Amino acid sequence: MSDGINEQRRKLLGATALGFVAAQIGAAAPAFAQNNTPRRATTSAGSFGPLKRVNAGVLSIAYAEAGPADGPPVLLLHGWPYDIHSFVDVAPILANAGYRVLIPYLRGYGETRFLSADTPRNGQPAALATDAINFLNALRIQKVLVAGFDWGGGIANMMAFLWPERCKALVSVSGYLVASQAAAANPLPPSAELAWWYLFYFSTERGKAGYAKYTKDFNRVIWKLASPKWAFDDATFERTAKAFENPDFVHISLQHYRWYMGLEQGEAKYNELEATIATFPTISLPTITLEGDANGAPHGNPSAYARKYSGKYEHRTITGGIGHNLPQEAPQAFAQAVIEADKL
Repeated sequence: MSDGINEQRRKLLGATALGFVAAQIGAAAPAFAQNNTPRRATTSAGSFGPLKRVNAGVLSIAYAEAGPADGPPVLLLHGWPYDIHSFVDVAPILANAGYRVLIPYLRGYGETRFLSADTPRNGQPAALATDAINFLNALRIQKVLVAGFDWGGGIANMMAFLWPERCKALVSVSGYLVASQAAAANPLPPSAELAWWYLFYFSTERGKAGYAKYTKDFNRVIWKLASPKWAFDDATFERTAKAFENPDFVHISLQHYRWYMGLEQGEAKYNELEATIATFPTISLPTITLEGDANGAPHGNPSAYARKYSGKYEHRTITGGIGHNLPQEAPQAFAQAVIEADKL
C-alpha cells in the first residue's frame, strides 16, 4: 500500500468492500494473475421445480422454493452475472435440514419482471435491497436467515444493517460488500484498478454497445476470470445464460456499475437509504463470512472487513481452488455455513 495514502482516506475506504477499495484492505491479485490450472469440474445436473411468482413492490418476482413451507425461512441472493442456479445444489441440503429455501431472481434477471413499463430500470444498491424487503413483505415473512454472494452479498449486508429486525443471521461471501458513490470516486493503485477493467469499459459508449452485443460472451469471460480453477461445462453456463435474456438485464447491469461511477442517476426515493449505506454501519447480527482460495474477483482481506461485524462472527476460507461463485463451486461448505450461522 502506498505511503502517500492518507489515514483518513484509508479509514473510509478500508470500511468498504465492493472491490473499489480492494487494494486498500489487502486484495488478492486479479484472476488473470493467478494459476489458471482448472480443478476437477463441479458442475451439476440439478434443477429446481416450477418457479413461483409474487408481486412485490415494483416487480413481479420469479423465485425457486424448496423445503417445508413451515420451516425456518432462508433467503439466498445471487450475483452478477449469475442466477438462481448458483444455489441449485445448496437448496436441497438446506431443505433436507428443514429450512424453507427462497431463491428469487433479482430485478433484470430470469423471469422477474417490472410491473410497469414506466418504472426506472434502476440497479442502484438501495433499489436492490428494497426489492428483497418487498419480497419478504409479499410473502408475509417477518424474519429470515439471509445469505448471498457478489450483488447478493451486498444486498444481504445492507438488509442486515438497514433492517436488522428482518434478519436472523447473515452469511456473506467476501464479507462486507458495501460501497458508495463517494468511496468509488477515490482512485486506487494501478494493480487494483486493473482488476476492475469492466467497470471502466462499462463507463464508455463503446462498452455499453459491446456489452449489449456480446452479453453471453462477456459474462462467460467474467465467469472464467472470477473462478479461474472452476471447470464448468457449457451446459452449466447455458442454463444460467437464459437469465440474461431478460429484456432489462443489460440496462440494469450497466446502470448498476455506472451509478457507482456517478454516470447514472439514481431515484430520489432511495436517497435516504443511500445516505445511510454510505456511513458503512456495523452489523450486529450473527455472521459467517466465506472466501474461496481462488477467488479471481476483486475482494478484500477478511482481517480488514471482520471489524464491520460486531456480533458473533466467524470467517472461513474454503480451499480446493474455489472461486467467486462459491455457492455453486462449494455447495456443501456454503450450506453448512448457513446452518451454523443459524446456531451462532
